Amino acid sequence: MDPEISILYCSPFPEGLPQRRVQAQLSPHYQRRRLPPPLEDQILLEWEERKRKQPWVFNGAKFRLHSVKADLNQREKINRENTLGEIGDHIRQEADMDEQGGLTLYLALTSYRDFLGTNWSGNAKALQERGGKEHGDPEAYLAQPLGVGAALQCSDGRFVLLRRSNRVGEAPGQLDIPGGHPEPKAVAPNIPEDELSLDVLKPELVITELFSSILAEIRDEVNLPLWSLSEPLLLGIARNHTSAGRPSAEFYVRCSFSSEEVRERYLQGGPEASESTDIMFIDREEMLSLETSELWKELCPSAKGCVKLYLLVREQQS
Repeated sequence: MDPEISILYCSPFPEGLPQRRVQAQLSPHYQRRRLPPPLEDQILLEWEERKRKQPWVFNGAKFRLHSVKADLNQREKINRENTLGEIGDHIRQEADMDEQGGLTLYLALTSYRDFLGTNWSGNAKALQERGGKEHGDPEAYLAQPLGVGAALQCSDGRFVLLRRSNRVGEAPGQLDIPGGHPEPKAVAPNIPEDELSLDVLKPELVITELFSSILAEIRDEVNLPLWSLSEPLLLGIARNHTSAGRPSAEFYVRCSFSSEEVRERYLQGGPEASESTDIMFIDREEMLSLETSELWKELCPSAKGCVKLYLLVREQQS
């Protein structure tokens, strides 16, 4: 597997997991552990310095993924045995036998500021080593904000890729999939963001936001109406090791427009058009061989994780 990514969870169903098979448990026990004062204070100082240099950046609440628990059926157990060597040693799943299958996400709150000060900092590796040594968990001191991404397939079978703007903070100029983050403030819109707490978040609404957020990202980045998009199906959760293993939930979504119609709508510009500079499409055959193509080198880690999960779930299991 590409060293930039690993797979934390892979759907046991070849179509992916629908929303009804995913649940959340929220607890302060799943928060990032605070560092000793000098190191924790450094995160705040670096954030203030960033704001001084880039006054347009703003802090925001995110969901922190602590771990996952999969209810494994026979099909997933076979797949897990076949892919465990690729996935790596830090997979954190507990096997439960349930014919229906499903997934539980253990979540807390974190922030964009803490992501920049931990996962995205130059000290990320040292923080992982410290977390492993002091708490038996390399992610104990990391923000681990949960992202979302989608393998978006047009009605003619082609998949959407976006060329990231050179002005974005991560992976500028690389190819990506539509994606972003589920937003805690969307779950409790009447609460000021700096007052958000786990007490005001309902687990079922958190899962609704997780699944609806990827549709909103597609709408805003590709300029597609929500009515043209299918129900998202969760392919799995991938880790981005260029940002210390940050997790992202990857979905499969179909669009009722052809690739040419999607291109036309993209060129009209959506609310987040500034995040990308171009759109391109690959057909299913190209998707199947993408890992061994030259194009793979142009993909950012989030796109690689989504493609890998698509191939593991919808192709190898079908």
